[in-house]
Amino acid sequence: MEEHVGAENRKLVAGEKEGLKAADFFDSVGIGYYHIDLHPSTGGNNYIDFPSLPFQIPLGALLPQRMNNLLPANKNIGTTHITNGCYRLHPVEWSIGEAVGMLISFANKKQVPCGAVRENRELLSEYQSMLHSQGVETKWRE
Repeated sequence: MEEHVGAENRKLVAGEKEGLKAADFFDSVGIGYYHIDLHPSTGGNNYIDFPSLPFQIPLGALLPQRMNNLLPANKNIGTTHITNGCYRLHPVEWSIGEAVGMLISFANKKQVPCGAVRENRELLSEYQSMLHSQGVETKWRE
């Protein structure tokens, strides 16, 4: 959501004295960075742009709340209309697809539903280690 990635919103959360960064997610499965762009607006502006911060892709945004065995493959994740402006770019879509493909493989190997991986911190840690072993970054370097 915008309070997780929007630069102006993060200033309100962190305060001017602390370094600005997007929200940290314990269940991060990838990273992305692009400004929030919306077009067109209902007011006639063809392009609206908000600064955002390098962000993490939380596994929770990839897991439907009311369904099993349905996972996103790109930008069709749990996000708002506003923040979709920064999640919709190809590198982020590819990160989502990569994380979901590895999640399916991991969950099948462990014989658990995909949602159980996020619910169980031990499984989540093992899954994130698998992502890291394949070169997937889940946090931005300081």
